[in-house]
Amino acid sequence: MLEVRGIEAGYGASQVLFGVSLTIEPHQVVSLMGRNGMGKSTTIKCITGALPVRKGQILFEGRDITNLPADVIARRGISIVPEGRQCFPNLTVREHLVAFARPPAKPQKGELTAQAAPWDLARIYDLFPRLKEREHHMGNQLSGGEQQMLAIGRALSTNPKLLILDEATEGLAPVIREEIWTCLAQLKTEGQAIFVVDKYVNRLLEIAALHCVLGRGQAVWQGNSVRMLAEKSTMSEHLGF
Repeated sequence: MLEVRGIEAGYGASQVLFGVSLTIEPHQVVSLMGRNGMGKSTTIKCITGALPVRKGQILFEGRDITNLPADVIARRGISIVPEGRQCFPNLTVREHLVAFARPPAKPQKGELTAQAAPWDLARIYDLFPRLKEREHHMGNQLSGGEQQMLAIGRALSTNPKLLILDEATEGLAPVIREEIWTCLAQLKTEGQAIFVVDKYVNRLLEIAALHCVLGRGQAVWQGNSVRMLAEKSTMSEHLGF
């Protein structure tokens, strides 16, 4: 579904990525790990069109999306739950979910749909009943956990083929973190392709099929959860666990 080929990127004179490569298959959950400042958010920005790629290529469903405008990439079927949630303070919960809503793209020839039913308002409220309770609250009237639920609901309202979460549970209370992990587990069972960044390695080991570890702007390790647990010394060096 997604293929990142040796991308390089940075900010001004500072280069952050030095040839990052990774792949995500349809209906697969893949994690992106690494210590702070290793290039995780920069990688996501390149994929979503928020930061130019200086070298390399990004393919989505076999089509080159390198340096396309962010809105074009979103319409291709990539949606992001950004770090910091970025909810609009002057929009209600319902307005967030309605304003960004988009019907699912028609499957290409031979392609299976990723989920049983489209993500509409009712289905998002079923996933997050708390959003239904807060339907008429403004974005700045929600708790951090509620804002994260809203950010996920907003992304799902676009019916994405690939859902990206940058720091999925950062700054959330333990009980809310569990709600988010439960949500992601449900999406996984429904076949939603997910690319997730988070610092809770043990939870990522449970939910993701494959993991990519960044170190100093390079993909220094890639593999599955069994292999990662078997290579604890290497993971301790790159992740601190």
